[in-house]
Amino acid sequence: MINKKNTVWGIAAATLTIAGALAAPQAVAQTKAERMAEAANNKVEALEAQLQAMQYELQSLKAETNRPVDSAKVQELDQWMASVKSAPVQTKVVHDNMVFFRGGYAHNDQVRNDLLTGNQFAGNVLGGGKTDNDGWYTGAGFDYGLTDDVWGMMNNTEVMAELMFEYKNFGKKKFDNAPATGLKGNAGSNSPACTLINLAANGGATGGTPVPNAAGTAGCNNVTVTQFTLSAAPKFKFMKGSKFRPWIIPVGLAIHVISPPSNGVTVLNPGAMFAAGAEYQIWKEIKVGMDARYHWTGYDADGVNTNGLTAGGYLGIGF
Repeated sequence: MINKKNTVWGIAAATLTIAGALAAPQAVAQTKAERMAEAANNKVEALEAQLQAMQYELQSLKAETNRPVDSAKVQELDQWMASVKSAPVQTKVVHDNMVFFRGGYAHNDQVRNDLLTGNQFAGNVLGGGKTDNDGWYTGAGFDYGLTDDVWGMMNNTEVMAELMFEYKNFGKKKFDNAPATGLKGNAGSNSPACTLINLAANGGATGGTPVPNAAGTAGCNNVTVTQFTLSAAPKFKFMKGSKFRPWIIPVGLAIHVISPPSNGVTVLNPGAMFAAGAEYQIWKEIKVGMDARYHWTGYDADGVNTNGLTAGGYLGIGF
């Protein structure tokens, strides 16, 4: 009887053990599924939160878009954009500044015929003819650009400020016919006196013996006639941007310095200058040109007329 009971209890215990073993994996699997479902729920909740934030941002943007716009500011911006579009393109302004070097033919309207050139002294006792009114000149100048379009009145036309100087030489007045016996110097020689100033400084024209310690020189036989001119003028240069550029000077100021001085020992004589010319750009900023200028003073400098012209060529370097 006891053995039967023991057998029954053994079978029951074995059955429970097997049932527990079979139920344990199902319990574990059920727990893992619950965890995965919970993680998925968490992700869905996070996505819902992000979607809600994006919906809020979209609503904010729509609200900003639907706000009333200041029409005055919009109109002001439109006008500014229209003015910017219609404005011409500004290019770099280049002024054709230049330094130039001149030379050529010089001519005075009248020859020198005054005391210090000898013709008017003691009936032309110093001899020789009048001085020559033809000669040569050399000089240099500087052009500075003031405007590229005559201050908006004429396209492609520059106005330059020109400052220039030139030296003119009309040759030497020779006193070849002066008698040596009537002048201070070596009696009997053919060495004439120079000018009235040298004669006076050397003791005058009486006798044949030089005055002791005299300052003059009786041994020279000529005097060089020269003229220095300093001028300032506006210059109009046409055809800006072209290699060939004609130009004019309608009027400018010129101051002349003469040598030897006039009868009244005057050396300065101001006047007007008129000029025209043209230049050509041969390579980069190297230019060659030709010009003609006329100087008019309106009156003599104590017997010396300084009216005259120059004509020649020049070499310019632009910058």
